[in-house]
Amino acid sequence: MSRISRLATIIRIATRYRLDTFLDQEKLPRSARLLLKANKLLPAPKQPRGERLRCALEDLGPIFIKFGQLLSTRPDLIPADICDELDHLQDNVPPFDKDQFVSIVEEALGDSIDNLFLQFDREPLASASVAQVHAAVLPDGHKVVVKAIRPGIEKTIEQDIKLMSFMAKWLEANTIDGRRMRLTEVVSDYRNTIFDELNLQREAGNASMLRRNFDGSPMLYVPEIHWSHTNEKVMVMERIYGIPVTDVEALQQHNTNFKVLAERGVEIFFTQVFEHNFFHADMHPGNIFVDATKPDQPKYLAVDCAIIGTLTEADQYYLARNLLAIFRRDYRQVAELHVLSGWVPENTNVGDFTSAIRTVCEPIFERPLREISFGLLLVNLFRTARRFDMEVQPSLVLLQKTLLNIEGLGRQLYPDLDLWATAHPFLERWLKERFKPNALMEQLKRHGPEWLEQFPQIPQLVFQTLEKLQAGDLKPRNNIQNNPSDAPKSRLKTWTGAALIGAGLGVAFPHWAETAQQMPIGSLILAGLGILLLMLR
Repeated sequence: MSRISRLATIIRIATRYRLDTFLDQEKLPRSARLLLKANKLLPAPKQPRGERLRCALEDLGPIFIKFGQLLSTRPDLIPADICDELDHLQDNVPPFDKDQFVSIVEEALGDSIDNLFLQFDREPLASASVAQVHAAVLPDGHKVVVKAIRPGIEKTIEQDIKLMSFMAKWLEANTIDGRRMRLTEVVSDYRNTIFDELNLQREAGNASMLRRNFDGSPMLYVPEIHWSHTNEKVMVMERIYGIPVTDVEALQQHNTNFKVLAERGVEIFFTQVFEHNFFHADMHPGNIFVDATKPDQPKYLAVDCAIIGTLTEADQYYLARNLLAIFRRDYRQVAELHVLSGWVPENTNVGDFTSAIRTVCEPIFERPLREISFGLLLVNLFRTARRFDMEVQPSLVLLQKTLLNIEGLGRQLYPDLDLWATAHPFLERWLKERFKPNALMEQLKRHGPEWLEQFPQIPQLVFQTLEKLQAGDLKPRNNIQNNPSDAPKSRLKTWTGAALIGAGLGVAFPHWAETAQQMPIGSLILAGLGILLLMLR
């Protein structure tokens, strides 16, 4: 289909569902208002706007459906009623030819289907916009599923994304909402996301890592990847058998403990985010199953690891402290943490920001704790922060959407779920563990080689600094100039720091000739404390 023909199809479907009503026509350019004038002759839409947008995206096909699913992960930008409706987008498309699927697998793996598998089911298990899945049995008897990318999908994606980009640029240039929602950025993010999904080896790597993180866990099981039969175009993984997490009736028949199931979902989320720093960011119900063979201790089964989120160490720390401060209603600390973390500019008025956070959070906390949506609270907090020039943080956006999914699912399974009862002790424990000696030692081991690489330069820098201090060449900082009484304290810190560095070097020196790698941890700590004091002058 040519680009002009495709654009005509998009306009026709947009007109059918009256998507023009999403625009404030008074703020459009005159030429656009004239083009849309004819739409006033059409009957007023009866369906809610979210439903109309969902139906339009489904009619436009799989690439637009995937885009709608991405939009549903941006509650910081998209109104809640539209987000909720986009969550119901159906990504079911007719399967492509089974012989073509076999050809793709044979070409990708370099052998015939009969040699690759003991059994191969030519009828697909499932078919979606990007890939198709068939059941099979490996020569060693392992039951597996075979996933392959839909042929020709790259060209279709590229064509539709170019049209999306054109429309996004026009909307940003001509509408306030288009600029507010940063549509060109969203389309660019979508392009990266969907092309990542076309690399099945990337998905397999994510699944393998997630499986290793939860190896032996009673809470979550991730199917094994069979790497001998996996590459960019084809992925073969262990076949799992479980109850879809939304099949409440089947779970009830197995006498599943729904309270434990819901609480484990929350614990899995926080374990992934804070302990592993590697979280499954596409935890919608279609990707989650339940092993109810032990109904009192049900286990989750997770598939489709194409989208994974991670946080920086700083973001992990500030997020944990933010969440604890929010539930203590310490709004000023929340505002200060946003500034310290760099999420909002350092010149942000903390008083105004505190007031804005209080305005959002106080009405929520008037409800019983079990009725509070933790995920929605985070969304509202970040939405408020956007008014204070908080930049879009893709990893935090993925996290808040994942939390919304987990929380929503948990409340469906067990309506009385108190997410904070699980989250609070977890976060408190995580922050305490972070500063225990063994955790600090782990950090030293991890970053030690980099520090040792720079270590030979430290003595010279120390001696140069001391010479400048003695000669009076170093200018004091402004806060010392403004507070002369603080100068003696500053000098004390400087000399104490220098002494500690000297002590550290003295302890280390006997080992220097052998190898810097064998330097005692104590010397590194002393030297590090000294450098820290110098920095705090």
